[in-house]
Amino acid sequence: MSDVCISPTNQRDNMKNSNSFDYQSSNIAHLLNDRMLSAAFGSQVRRRLHASPPFIQRLEQEGILKGHEGCVNCLEWSSDGRILASGSDDFQLILWNPFKQMKLRSIHTKHFGNMFSVKFLPKSNDSLIATAAADKTIKLFDINSLLPEESLYKCHCHGSRVKRLATAPDSPYIFWSAGEDGCVLQLDHREKHVCRSASNSVSLINLTAYIDPNAEAKCIAVNPIRTEYIAVGANDPYARIYDRRMLKTFSSALNDALETGDIPKECVTYYCPGHISKNNSKRIEHESRAITYLTFNATGTELLVNMGAEHIYIYDLYNAEQPVFLNLPDFKTPNPTGTETDATDPKSGGEKDQSATSHHSRRKLPEQIEEYKKMGNEFLENEKYYLAIRTYSDAIRLSSFASPVLYLNRATAYMRRQWFGDIYAALRDCHTALRLDPYYVKAHFRLARSLLELGRPQDADECLKELIRRFPSYANNHGVLMLNKDIKENRQTTPSHQQQQQQSPVADLLARGEMSDEEYYWRCKAKDYKERFVGHCNTTTDIKEANYFGYDGQYIVAGSDDGNFFIWERKSGNIHSIYKADSAIVNCVLPHPELCLMATSGIDHDIKIWTPMKDDEKPNYVDPQGRCVEENQMKMKTDPFAINNRTAFCWNG
Repeated sequence: MSDVCISPTNQRDNMKNSNSFDYQSSNIAHLLNDRMLSAAFGSQVRRRLHASPPFIQRLEQEGILKGHEGCVNCLEWSSDGRILASGSDDFQLILWNPFKQMKLRSIHTKHFGNMFSVKFLPKSNDSLIATAAADKTIKLFDINSLLPEESLYKCHCHGSRVKRLATAPDSPYIFWSAGEDGCVLQLDHREKHVCRSASNSVSLINLTAYIDPNAEAKCIAVNPIRTEYIAVGANDPYARIYDRRMLKTFSSALNDALETGDIPKECVTYYCPGHISKNNSKRIEHESRAITYLTFNATGTELLVNMGAEHIYIYDLYNAEQPVFLNLPDFKTPNPTGTETDATDPKSGGEKDQSATSHHSRRKLPEQIEEYKKMGNEFLENEKYYLAIRTYSDAIRLSSFASPVLYLNRATAYMRRQWFGDIYAALRDCHTALRLDPYYVKAHFRLARSLLELGRPQDADECLKELIRRFPSYANNHGVLMLNKDIKENRQTTPSHQQQQQQSPVADLLARGEMSDEEYYWRCKAKDYKERFVGHCNTTTDIKEANYFGYDGQYIVAGSDDGNFFIWERKSGNIHSIYKADSAIVNCVLPHPELCLMATSGIDHDIKIWTPMKDDEKPNYVDPQGRCVEENQMKMKTDPFAINNRTAFCWNG
């Protein structure tokens, strides 16, 4: 596809000023007509159309943008959503009109390493684009220049590959970079820049000064509302949010030991799932998990994190708390005339306790929810745990009131499935069930079991003792006796097992020394997640994204190592749909800022455009029964070095 002879700015102006649009894509034309019509009715209609369920349910591959000669590693929409920019292993920056499936301009950037990030600078009329690449270099281009290949600004202060760039909507001249040298740079293209000069103060954060020399900054994002907050992901599972008002820039040319830009303790907050951060140690060991992408939601109240070798998480920035493992609700002796709660454990031989009563146990589930519960129970009995969890989650979302039974049944399914983080998810559901019903015996029992499986035998023992104190008739229950035995055996073997691990030569080989006191403090204070999204596989590349979709962020989208991209529903956390989008790996899934339209890219040398079908045809979902989801979880437990040659080179992009 050849370049057109019109500048992108003129092309964009012609698109804005035209009253009629000549679209190659009938689906996109239909969407834009809806967009134009909705403008007359206000933002509510536009919000509803952006991620309308009828649209989401009918997505199809509408077009393919061809022009790159390498993997397409990064995508970015212009501020008005009319132009799509892409960067690739072929060192080209290409600007597209996706509505006509046409290349507008191809810029040979003169990078000599894989391009990992492209960003339009705000308030530049979408004419300035920054790029970052594996050649350790950041460049800034004016796409309207007569010589667009000549960069306006260039920085090679990073000591290793540059993985991501970030901009702030209120900062037209300043942008930020994250590099595998562990540094975050703050760059102002108005200032004269001489790389690695002692007079340049561009370094903002140096992770190696706090973690160890192997620390890498993998991704970066700026809060769109509170732009003083900047999020950084590294080659570990901790997402960090810094208040840059408390940071000072320092020269990247100076020795780290002399000047590292000291970070006040109160300047940064760490976020990490509780099952990962539960056993903090100052000893740095080999870590297979890394954060491959993070982004804030539109209102700046949440942080979405895609974690390599794990799952996708959302952190509530205003209400997040540290992980809670054992915190039983207050318990008062119930009224003996109350109704018994169903405390029978089907595998414990237990009996109902006459003292266990609950208001919630007397509330009958609506007929529809009862059907969901029965269906979930059937899946659970047949060991179809993925489908059982989906069904219980749907029931929780649809129920008119919070039912402790639904949460505990889902906890049971989590504990039997045992994917990464499932035991901790079960523990969280047990806590929810107990908050709803403090007299739920089975919830006490499952909580104790989950604590034991999380490697916290002392907490498990305390929880089980409290169960017996609260419900004395369960002291000789078979399930309680067996759990008590397991706890005692675990507590006897744990010290020697830990000592053996500490003396292991393999552990010594993988250890990387000790982190700083500040880093240990921040990790111990790490906040827990709000929501979790499971199903994709993220082990082969460290540039895999995840994004919000919809004005209210009602969906989550991300690519996967199986060549699919996934759409999750926020309310239930369930997978809404899965689509085949690449022959090998999907790295980028970028929703349009206003339309129900997505661009995807990965190992293939092209970009796919996805829009809703016009007619009510059957959606082209992949694997509604979740077989590929099961396979993905098995892949994440596989040796990361046991991968085929085609994708091996992509582990770092």
